[in-house]
Amino acid sequence: MIRAVALDIGETLVRDDRYWASWADWLDIPRHTVSALVGAVVAAGQDNTEALRLIRPGIDVAAEYAAREAAGRGERLDETDLYPDVRPALAALREQGVRVVVAGNQTVKAGRLLRELDLPCDALATSGEWGAAKPSAEFFARVVEAAQADAMETLYVGDHPVNDVIPAAAAGLRTAHLRRGPWGYLWAESPEAAAADWRISSLHDLLDITRG
Repeated sequence: MIRAVALDIGETLVRDDRYWASWADWLDIPRHTVSALVGAVVAAGQDNTEALRLIRPGIDVAAEYAAREAAGRGERLDETDLYPDVRPALAALREQGVRVVVAGNQTVKAGRLLRELDLPCDALATSGEWGAAKPSAEFFARVVEAAQADAMETLYVGDHPVNDVIPAAAAGLRTAHLRRGPWGYLWAESPEAAAADWRISSLHDLLDITRG
């Protein structure tokens, strides 16, 4: 029985279009170039920030992030950044009596911006707030704590097989791989994605899973 569903944020609930477009504008690089480079590092199995290092070798990403914030060109999120199935699917899960947790690798500011969107969830946290990021065991221990259910009664949903499926399963959680976003599509047929308990293409698919 699934008593709690915990969901990744980037490319699970929130589209990353604005995020990468804003980096392109900040670095004065065409947006399609940044998108292509993100795709290239994803295909190579590298962290997506490596795309920024290809554009500007030696870049201090944290320092540039701070400079963007200071210039008023930092992180933004609004309703248009959410995938269309987010609100109805999360609301329907709660109507089933399932506890809904939002937890992913995001900044402290992203956590604040997400709370301002008033998502239909019972708990929301980011790696920046926890001081622990995926794929660490500490992050998933915090997920179980937020879920207020046993690990085997908690389903973690994400698009990234290596950051989401494998470490969540290692922590004892059930897993669902979401075929969405660059990682979700590119690695959909990988052994890591195949290791998920369920493979879904929409958050609405979760409703059948939680009905048992």
